[in-house]
Amino acid sequence: MGIDRELRRAVFLDRDGVINRAIVRGGKPYPPPTLAELEILPDVPGALAVLKRAGFDLIVVTNQPDVARGTQTREAVDAMHARLAGRLPIDEFRVCDHDGDGCECRKPKAGMLLAAARERGIALDRSYLVGDRWRDVEAGRRAGCSTVFIDRGYDEQRPEQPNAIVGSLQEAADWILAHSGVTSAQ
Repeated sequence: MGIDRELRRAVFLDRDGVINRAIVRGGKPYPPPTLAELEILPDVPGALAVLKRAGFDLIVVTNQPDVARGTQTREAVDAMHARLAGRLPIDEFRVCDHDGDGCECRKPKAGMLLAAARERGIALDRSYLVGDRWRDVEAGRRAGCSTVFIDRGYDEQRPEQPNAIVGSLQEAADWILAHSGVTSAQ
């Protein structure tokens, strides 16, 4: 078997606005400030289950700059991820908790995706990034993934040329399965 077949496929997922409901103020999305306000979007469990059955690694890649700003604790972020991991088939959470664009992990840079690919043996050209903001799509593009933009109608910059624009994670999962030629039964 060649190397190409041995490499894994992944779906990289933004967190707020993709997995859980974002708090929208002034047309812009924000993370839930507390664990009590963390709400998994209704279509997420089914969409992730289908992608997992199809053999994709499911990796959350999220910017959480409020940790560096001091308006959120790393413990609160970790508690949210523990709750999500307990309810959803997510393989890994990768977090950039820096403020500003100086680091390599903060989206729109591709550092989190590239590190996951190296460490987990993921073929980025056979993988996908699903996000609800231009930064997500740009990080996926820079990493060499196909990109899916969930359009939540935010009042902010839109991504340039995602591979697909959808309205939900379920629609993203359907597009990924159709695009990849993988069925959920494999």
